[in-house]
Amino acid sequence: MQAVILVGGQGTRLRPLTLTVPKPMLPLMNRPFLEFQIELCKRYGVTDIILSTAYKPEVFAARFGDGSALGVKLTYVTEEEPLDTCGAVKNVEQHIQGTFLVFNGDVLSDLNLANLIAYHREKGGKATLYLTRVEDPTAYGLVPLDRRGRICEFLEKPSWDQVITDLINAGTYVLEPEVLDRVPAGECYSFERQLFPGLLEDGIPMYGFPSDAYWLDIGTPAKYLQAHYDILRRMLPFRFRGEMVRPSVWVEGEADISPEVSIFGPTVIGEGCRIAPHATVSSNCVLGPGCVVEEGAHLEGAVLHAGCRVGADSVLRQCALSEGVVIGERVHVSDMAVVGGGVKVGEDNELRYGIRVWPGHDIPPSTLRFLTN
Repeated sequence: MQAVILVGGQGTRLRPLTLTVPKPMLPLMNRPFLEFQIELCKRYGVTDIILSTAYKPEVFAARFGDGSALGVKLTYVTEEEPLDTCGAVKNVEQHIQGTFLVFNGDVLSDLNLANLIAYHREKGGKATLYLTRVEDPTAYGLVPLDRRGRICEFLEKPSWDQVITDLINAGTYVLEPEVLDRVPAGECYSFERQLFPGLLEDGIPMYGFPSDAYWLDIGTPAKYLQAHYDILRRMLPFRFRGEMVRPSVWVEGEADISPEVSIFGPTVIGEGCRIAPHATVSSNCVLGPGCVVEEGAHLEGAVLHAGCRVGADSVLRQCALSEGVVIGERVHVSDMAVVGGGVKVGEDNELRYGIRVWPGHDIPPSTLRFLTN
């Protein structure tokens, strides 16, 4: 069995985090997000993986090489022009041999792939879609099933009076290679809007595989933060690295942590971090390698990429900082705020309510006392 992982999107909903890093390569628990999908495949014996790249393709090969370090074989195919989800898979068709898996590159899940594949083979259809349940079905495309598990129709973002199921397309498929014969080469083509509805219209059997496995689309800052919090709370399998120095507090390698620091789990502190006296690193924090937290700073629910610096007496709550961000003294960053790579925020500023600060837009000290979207 092979897998195709779609990693070509630009991740616009996650900007400014994705302006310098492709979404599948964003750090999640200090590892590239894509590594989670690769490890899921490997867990179920799927070690031949094709990466369909487009946006910043060189980043993937530079990090993963041929995949041998992760125990898999990676093949890279880059789109010259955006081809949408199904067009991207058609673009790698020459590497596909037999039944194969497809993963969207922004879904975090602990789905049992062995059960999904077995179900596909038992039903004998041409396509099987992993389906998950959601609380608000009106925000998604719904996939109702008949009693045999066969897909009846696709309902795109219905109103509440049209809701007949809470099952949605979860972005993982098992496909037979002949379905790609229906896809024009070199053209934009969508699974959701074209291939799957076309198969349904022509009476070609497709099945849904409902599962209560953990599932999360990390496509927004709020969901990106939630992914960290869910892993820290052990809502899906994860092997923490480094030493657990206090209950649910992991330090990955050497770090300079003052004995006068207050640290509460669950929290992960990366290699080479320095945390000054009287700072507080509270629950649900992940500090990337080489981060510095100065005296009296307070962090809670904060995700910092590598090389960030937090000034004295600053407060960070439920926010994300890209690589190399410098936060001045007495700055407040909270409420899903996101700061892009290398930005310098001067002292005494407040960034709240989902503000997004783009790289190259430094904020001088005290000029804007309260910043929001």
